[in-house]
Amino acid sequence: MARETDLGVHNLILPLFVQEGVGESTPIASMPGQARLSIDLMVKHCEAVAEAGVPGIALFPALPDDQKDTHGTHSTDPNNVNLRAVRAIKAAVPELLVITDVALDPYSSDGHDGVVVDGNIVNDESVEILAAMAVAQADAGTDVVAPSDMMDGRIGAIRNALDAAGHEHVLINSYCAKYASAFYGPFREALDSEPRGGDKKTYQMDPANRREALRELRLDELEGADWVMVKPGMPYLDVIRDFRDNTTLPVTAYQVSGEFAMLKAAGANGWIDYDACLLESLTSFRRAGADLIFTYAALEAAALLEG
Repeated sequence: MARETDLGVHNLILPLFVQEGVGESTPIASMPGQARLSIDLMVKHCEAVAEAGVPGIALFPALPDDQKDTHGTHSTDPNNVNLRAVRAIKAAVPELLVITDVALDPYSSDGHDGVVVDGNIVNDESVEILAAMAVAQADAGTDVVAPSDMMDGRIGAIRNALDAAGHEHVLINSYCAKYASAFYGPFREALDSEPRGGDKKTYQMDPANRREALRELRLDELEGADWVMVKPGMPYLDVIRDFRDNTTLPVTAYQVSGEFAMLKAAGANGWIDYDACLLESLTSFRRAGADLIFTYAALEAAALLEG
């Protein structure tokens, strides 16, 4: 009766990885229980997600190298695996919220979130591609586009492009405070999206900075973001609280691959009670102020919460 913070299945979003093929499931070694799925298996999995009460998924594509180039041109191809998956999922499970990632790294031969020219990220050229990518995703039927690239000015450009294309109803979940974190390793293995040169510290945020996140928040609000995200999650609970205290927009947070992998590894070794620690960690997100939590353990948490 006196509990201050609630955690429910309705707070959870499940990130998923889609790949080419039929009947293909490729386990991700560093993320136990997770796999890259072909579209046919992805649709079946999404039916199970909806049945479990999890309200939405976040979709990430894993592409072969021959579909990657310096400008990520395959990202706007209506026949790419990501957009085919969106259409298939929305046709089979229309009630499931589909969130699609807007960034170049899955499609880039350089492995960066923007276009690389002479070793530098070219911001404005990247933003033009990202806006076109968001429109292509909206055309396919996505409910929410999620720019995770951290280019300057991309939220305004994407909002304008979506509205001009007749997609005023499509929401933008801005990765507003995305840190240059060491916790992303398993995710990059899942997508084979490790930078081929350099790192992402010139456009992702310094883990030591807190006030900078509020500047990013104000800018993204002005440019038309509908939701604002903090990524990673538990190492940045203070930033989640700052967002909650400084915006009326929904705040989303991402329990990233490294956080998930640590819980899984410690649980498998008997060092912690995995189920209890999972729910405790997710509750910490809610206590800090997150409305929605992206977590690879969404189905496991749903079973525990509803069990």
